[in-house]
Amino acid sequence: MRFSAKLGFLWADRPLPDAIRAAAAAGFDAVECHWPYDTPAPEVAKALAETGLPMLGLNTRRGAPGENGLAALPGREHDARAAIDEALAYATQIGASCVHVMAGFATGPEARSTFLANLLYACKAAAPHGITILIEPLNHYDAPGYFLTTTTQAAQLIDSLGAPNLRLMFDCYHVQIMEGDLTRRLERLLPKIGHIQFASVPDRGPPDTGEVHYAHVFAAIQRLGWTTPLGAEYRPATDTEDSLGWLSTMR
Repeated sequence: MRFSAKLGFLWADRPLPDAIRAAAAAGFDAVECHWPYDTPAPEVAKALAETGLPMLGLNTRRGAPGENGLAALPGREHDARAAIDEALAYATQIGASCVHVMAGFATGPEARSTFLANLLYACKAAAPHGITILIEPLNHYDAPGYFLTTTTQAAQLIDSLGAPNLRLMFDCYHVQIMEGDLTRRLERLLPKIGHIQFASVPDRGPPDTGEVHYAHVFAAIQRLGWTTPLGAEYRPATDTEDSLGWLSTMR
């Protein structure tokens, strides 16, 4: 198995270029991030070139304080598309392969149609750059009121839009909390998945703790033929280096 470090959770105390270098030194195969926009893109690109690590993806901005994305918010289309444009421009500069378009806190048919329209905009804008647009269900404990909460809902949106570069971000942590049945769900949804992430449940720690037997899950993912690095999106209890015992044993 190959693994990607989700910077912002891992080495969150370091500037992004230094976090990239730390991930390379620790033996990760790739990196990904949340919101890199405070760091000039050339500095990130330089660190990626130095280490040889690919940047798998980044998120659109959350919006104003207290918001958690904009793309499903009726009346905020201008802001949502500005955030999409910004994310795609940054991703292009650093060679990131995916952009996660964050939906935000919303509900109902109007939110759904707004989200679909903004996703279509994102997919069309991303296509010339070879960038995949991701959508991610979030669990209703960590993100109460978030528009997208289940893989079933996400799959319906992907089918409705029919864009070839729209995929599901399958975060095992969120999916286990909301739906469970991880290995069967991974197998069924594999054609729609663009990226896979993980963390322990329920504490969102490293994968060698908690209720999910990740050695079994990772083996199942490998049997499915998945080759892209899996995203380690967990919160270390102390220093990141102290949490990495799983990296060699689960590889």
